[in-house]
Amino acid sequence: MRTKNIILIIIVIMLAVIPLWVKGDAEFSGADGQAEVVITQTQPDYEPWFSSLWEPPSGEIESLLFALQAAIGAGFIGYFLGCLKARKETTP
Repeated sequence: MRTKNIILIIIVIMLAVIPLWVKGDAEFSGADGQAEVVITQTQPDYEPWFSSLWEPPSGEIESLLFALQAAIGAGFIGYFLGCLKARKETTP
């Protein structure tokens, strides 16, 4: 069991490091920015339906909020799976 966990940790680390090593000079931008470029190229007179209610003051704040959202989601999923496992173990 312990070796399986170590192998999985190594695989996760490799999944994070190898793309940065192979494409170290690449810019990792989001799909929103790429979609905006394509839309403005194909239809320059396009007007968005609505604008954001609040724009984060900087990219760092935006990244922080995104990471916080991911952490809350992961915590919820982990809690839910833990409850299911505990219920399964306590049910006769």
